[in-house]
Amino acid sequence: MTQRTALVVRGGWEGHQPVETTDTFIPYLEQHDFAVRVEDATSILADGDYLATVDLVVHAVTMSAIEQAELEGLRNAIAGGTGMVGWHGGIVDSYRASVDWLHLVGGQFAHHQAKAQPHELRGEAADNFVGYRVDIVPEQADHPIVAGIGDFDVETEQYWVLADGYNDVLATTTIPARDFDDWQRPVTCPAIWTRRWGLGRIVVCTVGHDLAVVSVPPVRTVIERGMTWAAR
Repeated sequence: MTQRTALVVRGGWEGHQPVETTDTFIPYLEQHDFAVRVEDATSILADGDYLATVDLVVHAVTMSAIEQAELEGLRNAIAGGTGMVGWHGGIVDSYRASVDWLHLVGGQFAHHQAKAQPHELRGEAADNFVGYRVDIVPEQADHPIVAGIGDFDVETEQYWVLADGYNDVLATTTIPARDFDDWQRPVTCPAIWTRRWGLGRIVVCTVGHDLAVVSVPPVRTVIERGMTWAAR
């Protein structure tokens, strides 16, 4: 089997554990005949000649900024056939100020609800961990990324995302409207989706706050399958 190349780009807000979460997937990539390169900055993305040799980008950068040359390098590479996979804020809350990034990815984090009313919260990350279900879209149940998984439950941040109609949605999650919430009805958002960009494939999983969450078996399976499905 010909060895392929995977580029892991990670950084941004450390609360999402970009190093720990990406490290846990490197053995999987190596077992599937990828030569893995890890970069802790986005500057590598401006190297168009190098990116043209990359078969898969694993993107895990939260709440950061990207130079236009870097973004153009990545967009051009994906259009040429490089795949990209990311999870949670590492892909849907990466570069809020870049409309070109949002256009590429197809969604942006907008909110995650707290588990109780403000006066009941402790001011810690767990305040935003709620139990919720990820529902596989019935028409997509045979897709290679979610086949055989079925609906599953997690306890973590439930992402309310703003997304567009170009996404191929594999799974959704529904955010309830509680008595003390400002919205008046439940909101269903995409939780897992794919997106074609030129010759490239993109996979987004909004579940994956930290190492504990990406280690949940169905979440890990979705991300691992997404890597092999998206790669050139």
